[in-house]
Amino acid sequence: MKTARLLLVCFSACLPALAQTKPAATPAGKSALDKAALEAYLRHVELWIPQVTVKIDDPKPSKILPDFMDVAVHLSYNGATKDESYYVSKDGSKVLKGDVYDMNKSPFQANLDKLKTDLQPSFGAAGAPVVLVVFGDFQCPNCKTEAEVLRKNIPATFPDKVRIYFKDFPLETIHPWARTAAITGRCIFRESPSAFWQYHDWIYDNQSSITLENINAKVQEFAKEKGVDGMQLGRCVETKATDADINRSIAEGHALGVAATPTTYINGRKMEGAMQWDVMEQLIHLEIDHQAKTPDAGEQCCTVTIPRVVK
Repeated sequence: MKTARLLLVCFSACLPALAQTKPAATPAGKSALDKAALEAYLRHVELWIPQVTVKIDDPKPSKILPDFMDVAVHLSYNGATKDESYYVSKDGSKVLKGDVYDMNKSPFQANLDKLKTDLQPSFGAAGAPVVLVVFGDFQCPNCKTEAEVLRKNIPATFPDKVRIYFKDFPLETIHPWARTAAITGRCIFRESPSAFWQYHDWIYDNQSSITLENINAKVQEFAKEKGVDGMQLGRCVETKATDADINRSIAEGHALGVAATPTTYINGRKMEGAMQWDVMEQLIHLEIDHQAKTPDAGEQCCTVTIPRVVK
């Protein structure tokens, strides 16, 4: 049984020319999607200004709606990017936007399928029933606020119930040294996973005094203080040896529709912005209670395998 929250739109409503033109026959198994018509229609519906660049991927068969195709739309403007997803009928005449839920699975299954936590910085209990995946930016003030909340309260309140993973999502258009900080963090993580969290806490603590011009010198001070190999770290940062790691994390964020930091996934549930601890604590308790009754997330986000209740 499925439920859906969908916005249904018909091309003929705003593009009468399409309704008056008889479409050419579409070969069997092919989609009748007209990318130019779809872009024009979505620009009208979503109010995208002309300066926004729109790229539409080729449609893929939808695993959720049999008579529809999944269509990814990529937007860019002044260096910023955002991804949107739509369902388009096979005849190209209907567009759906929204969330589709399968009651036999976690309501956040689509997010769980995209979240990859292997070889990512983490702390907390292994095999925990609640997993938080945080997309953060080391130059982001709101990320600093949330990081302080999580690092202080999670180990104290949920020592065996929560595991946290960190994913880099530097907002380079507004934070000039965020990517350098992310590359540095990944270099440190390669050398010592535990040292990464020392760096994580240190860079947020020193966020206000770091600039694009002094970040490398500051990092060397950190390395000397914490016993990290400064020469090896410097080579790694200079050659951007971990740049591909950052790109993968950013691409994953785009696939999930991340557009702001921090964005936190609680067993796949997307939460944007820094949350107050009382709100976060309540959400985690609710998720723990839910997992006790119907386990459908937790560390399963790492393998994307969701167990079902066997009757």
